[in-house]
Parts: sequence; C-alpha cells; structure tokens
Amino acid sequence: MQLNSREGTNELRRRLLICGVGVAGLFAGIGLRLYRLQVGQGETWRSLSENNRIRLQRLAATRGLIYDRNGDPLVDNRPSFDVVVVPEDTEDLAATIQRVARFLRVPDLNVKQLVQAARGRPPYESLVIRRDVDYDAVVALETHQLELPGVSLDAGPLRTYPYGPVGSHLFGYVGEISESELGQNPGYRMGDLIGKAGAEKSWETRLRGVPGGQQIEVDALGRKLRVLSRVPQTQGNNMILSVDRRLQLFIEQRMAEHQGSVVVMKPDTGEILAMVSKPTFDPNVFARGIRRDEWRQLTGDRLKPLNNRAIHGQYPPGSTFKIVTAAAALEEGQVTPFTRIFCGGSYRFANRTFRCWKRGGHGSVDLHRALVESCDVYFYQVGVKLGVDAIADYSHRFGLGEPTGIALDHEKPGLIPSTGWKRARFGEPWFQGETLSVAIGQGYVLATPLQMASVIATVANGGTRYRPHFVRRIENAAGDVVEEILPEVVGTAGLRKSTLLQLREALRDVVNAPRGTGKKAKLPNIDVGGKTGTSQVFKMGKQTKTHNLARHLRDHAWFVAFAPVDAPEIAIAVLIEHAGGGGGAVAAPVAHDVADFYFALTRGRSYQVASAGTPERGA
Repeated sequence: MQLNSREGTNELRRRLLICGVGVAGLFAGIGLRLYRLQVGQGETWRSLSENNRIRLQRLAATRGLIYDRNGDPLVDNRPSFDVVVVPEDTEDLAATIQRVARFLRVPDLNVKQLVQAARGRPPYESLVIRRDVDYDAVVALETHQLELPGVSLDAGPLRTYPYGPVGSHLFGYVGEISESELGQNPGYRMGDLIGKAGAEKSWETRLRGVPGGQQIEVDALGRKLRVLSRVPQTQGNNMILSVDRRLQLFIEQRMAEHQGSVVVMKPDTGEILAMVSKPTFDPNVFARGIRRDEWRQLTGDRLKPLNNRAIHGQYPPGSTFKIVTAAAALEEGQVTPFTRIFCGGSYRFANRTFRCWKRGGHGSVDLHRALVESCDVYFYQVGVKLGVDAIADYSHRFGLGEPTGIALDHEKPGLIPSTGWKRARFGEPWFQGETLSVAIGQGYVLATPLQMASVIATVANGGTRYRPHFVRRIENAAGDVVEEILPEVVGTAGLRKSTLLQLREALRDVVNAPRGTGKKAKLPNIDVGGKTGTSQVFKMGKQTKTHNLARHLRDHAWFVAFAPVDAPEIAIAVLIEHAGGGGGAVAAPVAHDVADFYFALTRGRSYQVASAGTPERGA
C-alpha cells in the first residue's frame, strides 16, 4: 500500500509539472505575441488605429469663375451634396453601392466601374458614388446611415453653367479625371474634376486652384464626428473674357432653327465677341456626372452636338473665297479694276462646261461688279490666269490652310490645295481644270468659320492678321490682375492700299448696291460690307431641284461681313449647314440681325429685328 501511495504522488507531481510547463509556454507565447504587436509592429497598428479614428480628408479647390467682358458671370460654382464611400469602412463595397443605388432610386449606377476605381485610390480616400444628389436623397441616406457603413455626404462646390447650352462649345465643361489624364497631370488624384473641353480645358492651370485638407475624427462607421484641424484651399483664378454675354445669347436664339456657326470678332484686336455652334449641349450634365444614357444620346446624335463647328467644321467656303482670288489677281497684275470679262452663264474649258450660278449670265463685268454680283465665270478665268499655286500663296497670307492659333483644343487647319500638296497626297499632277473650282472656293478648298471671320477681319483692318483670342485677362480671387492677354499680330496679307480699297468698296456694294447678292444684310444707318457664298455639297443635274434633295445633301450658306465699312468695329462669319439656299438668302439675314443687335448695344438704342426681306437665290 505504501508503494502504491508513493507511485501516486510521483504521478501527480509529473502531471503538475507538465501542466506548469504548458501554462508557462502559453504565457510565453502570449508575451511574445504582445512583444511583436507592441514593439515589432507597434507603429503599423498605431497608424491603423489612428486611421480608424482620425483621418486626413482632401478638400478640392474651388474653380475660378468665368465672366464676360462686362463682368456678367458665365460660369459659376454652387453648393452640392455628393454621396461618397470609404471602401475600407465597408466589408462588401459592391453590396454597399447597390444599397445606395436602391435608396437613391438610381438603377444605372455602374457598380463594377466604381469598384474598379476604388482599387487605384490611396487607403481611406473616399470614392464619389453620385454627385449633386437632391434633398430627398439626402434624407434617405441619413435615415439609413446604419445600413450603409462607410457612406457619407460631402458638401462642396459644383461647377455650374447658368445659361445652360449657351456658349457651351467655347466655355467647355469639366469631368472626373481619367487614368490617362492622371498620368499627364501631376498633383491630381482620382476623383478630381478637370477641364475636359473648351476654355475649361485650355485654361485649366489658371482656373483649378490649390486643394486644401482637414483632419477629422470619425466613428466606427466612418461617419465624421468633428474637424480637428484644417488647411484652407486656394480658389482658382477668375477669367474675364472678351465675349459679350448679351450678343452671345442673342445669336444662340437667332440660330435656334439652324445648324451651323456664327463668329463675331473685333477686326483691330482679334477679340472674339461671340462664338456660336449649333446644335449645342448642356455642360451641366458633365459637371454633375453624365449618365450613360445621356452620353449615348450625345455621341449617337448624327448632328454631332459636341463638335464646335466654329473651329472643327471644315467646309468649302464657296464664293466668300473670291475675296482671296480677287486680292491675288490684283496684286499679281492678272487683272486691273477695269479688266472686263464676258459671262454668258457658263465657261467652256478642256471639254467641260463650268456654269455660273446665274443661268442667263452677267454679261460683261469688271472685278467690282464680279464681286458685287458674285460672277463665277469671271473668277473661273481669273483662276486660270493665276494658277493654283498663286492662289494658295495668297490664301496662306490670309491665314487659310493652317490653324488660327486660338486657345482651344483640336482646331482644324482647313485645306488649301497646291501642286505640291496634290503630288504628296495623291501622287498625281495638278490639272489646270481643277483650278477653276478652287478659284470660287470649291473643289479641295476647306475652311472653318473662324478662319473666314479672320479673312474678312484682315480685309477690314487694312491687311493685318491678328490671332483670335477670347480671354482678356486673368484675375485672382481678390480682383488683382495676374495676366493680361494683349492683341497679337501673327501675319500680314501684304496687300497694297489700292487693292484693299478696291476690295472694301466692292464688298460695300455687295450689301448696298441694288444688284448686290448680300443686300439682305443692309442696315439703314450703318454701311455693312460683306460677301455671300454658297458651298455645294451635292452636284445637281439640270433637272434636280434643291427642295427635292435630302437635307444633308443641300448646299451650305455663307456670309462674311464687317461694319461700319469706313471704321470697322466688328467682323462676322455666318455658316448655315444644308440651308438649301444661297448665302444671300439664308446667311445674310442672320448677319444683318447680328450686326443690328451689336450696334443697338453699342449705340444705346433698344433693339427690334428689322425685316430682311424675302428670300432670294444668290451665290
């Protein structure tokens, strides 16, 4: 019995020893783990702990405002509520976004795209789910806050365009920065807004401003409790444009039924007073985040409302180009003001008949009358005398065939053909018969409305070519001038005074003479000079009538003008796409109303649209 008792005691001791070793090992493991957490990984976990409670929140800078020449705001900012989520505060980001969509009653949220965007963001940086939500959405989200961990509402400035589509192609719009843009613009982050088009893009660095930040305390759901510290943002600079809001708005309304462009500029400075492109679009939809259906509608529209026709539209200038041909002919001595050519309604050249717009012809005409009545036959024969290369030379002197250099993206250069151009482009020689079409602004010749406004401005001011510009100065938020944009001379037409005088007198009679093709632009008390143009889209046969053609095959109507003739204040280019009538019938009345309204503004009289008469066919 004593042996058994001794054996039992030893067994008990052995078991106690094993238990002691086990307990000691357990505490040693716990101690080692605590050491690693507190010493080895202390900084990491301390940082994560702080991020769960205290975070740095970036504050987007308020963009500078855009004003017209009289100080009227054209582009502004307004308060907005954006729905944002911090991905780290929610276990299932996709499910959370879907719940937000349900509460907002927005079925078209692109969950996959938002989840993908969240992966490229720094930790604990918020992701915008929906911009500019209404009051009902704010109430819904606040009511269901506990069901939406990590979701909150951010109040901030939203870009707004008070006049909607008015001036949208010139002012442009903003949107969330893309990945490709992010690589090209240091200092931006995903989610930032950036200028995407127009002045908003070209002048982004002046308008943007400097972002600020704040240190905030949040609860377990990521909701903001209080602001601990704040670094204020710096507002972007303001831009004062040369554009006159009243004139821009008037032309937008006047062009409501048309598709095309109107450009109004100052001949002696190159300042843009108005730039209209129709059809247009509302830039506000981009500022608050364009929906998929809205984007599809804009990009799928066959009329291409996103295109700025003033600088992107390239059209044969038609008879407005006769200004260039006439200048070249006088300068090169191929004609004098007294040279007469007979027009019987057509001209036979190289076994082909080239017709004049006036079927019965104009009879014997000199240069003055050829411009006033826009005789095609006269300019066919002048073109043959000059040759295409001489015409190209003078075209370039007027700035055609190259961008004007206006501070807007993707300006088109137009096209001025030459023998070298055709050889390089097609590997073929130039045929003399092609010169006839070029001489009247057809064939390969292409120009934008802004280029043609510059051409008529060059004639009006005495031969100096200014770079078109629409910004007068940049000011900071305090109103101090940061940068002033002065008129810039970029070239000269190199024309004699006698040539310019001959051109201006002929262009005056285009509008004011009884047989002038542009008499629908005539004003009662101010001399207007101008030139009509009809740009052929579809070659019609003898039996084809314009009204029988589909709209997209009908002629474009042009009119370029300046006024007053003796002391020009404005230059105007009007292009009406597929008007189905001559420039004198369709485009000249628009120029008439634009000039009339401008002089009503500058002469301090009330405006009333005067009758421009009944439509009349003309070149």
